[in-house]
Amino acid sequence: MAYETLLVETDGPVGIITLNRPEALNALSSKLCSEVCDQLHAWSSDASIRCVIITGAGRAFAAGADIKEMAPQSYMDVYLNDMFAAFETTISAFRKPIIAAVNGFALGGGCELAMLCDFILASETAKFGQPEINLGVMPGIGGTQRLTRLVGKSKSMEMCLTGRMMDAAEAERAGLVSRVLPADKLMEDARKVAQKIAAASLPIAMMTKETVNAAYETTLSQGLRFERRLFHAMFGTEDQKEGMAAFVDKRPAQFKNR
Repeated sequence: MAYETLLVETDGPVGIITLNRPEALNALSSKLCSEVCDQLHAWSSDASIRCVIITGAGRAFAAGADIKEMAPQSYMDVYLNDMFAAFETTISAFRKPIIAAVNGFALGGGCELAMLCDFILASETAKFGQPEINLGVMPGIGGTQRLTRLVGKSKSMEMCLTGRMMDAAEAERAGLVSRVLPADKLMEDARKVAQKIAAASLPIAMMTKETVNAAYETTLSQGLRFERRLFHAMFGTEDQKEGMAAFVDKRPAQFKNR
């Protein structure tokens, strides 16, 4: 499918979405958000896609929401349309692993989009921030919640109240970013990581993602019980039998995603 605001490609079992509004620093317009949702819906039921990368064209991952589009809207406009709800829900409910490959600015909604992904690989030039307060609003796609869970109250509060940007090195120290990579190696390494994930059993990867996410939504005792039950359930899969047999036989596993 051809999109107005995205470039989409597949690399074997890896799907790659490139936000493609470089003239607007990939600002999250309603059209872009809708197209991201459409592509993720398509890949959610495509068994050949086992991992997804989201990145941005040009010198930004995404520099925020489309302010020109948002500025004239009223409370009733954004409330009745439930602005950004479908976008946030679609990405957070996507069951397969998603990697954010952040090049350049990830500000406002762009930072929130990166945090909606399962982990962030950042180039040395990446900058993260929640500058919405400078526009007379606050983060609205989970920034006050996910950022706080990832970097702690003090740093999150400072960033949301001052709009200060965080560079890639600080973001890695704070726990927002998994790894910082050379800018010219970002997508090459992101593809390698995605291929590594895609080579694993898809149902096991999906259950692992679900279990890690549960750590943010449950108590420790509830999370441990959930982990244990899914761990036990994995012994009913063909891929557990294959994975352990391959280890014993000292050969690569041939997972069937069953």
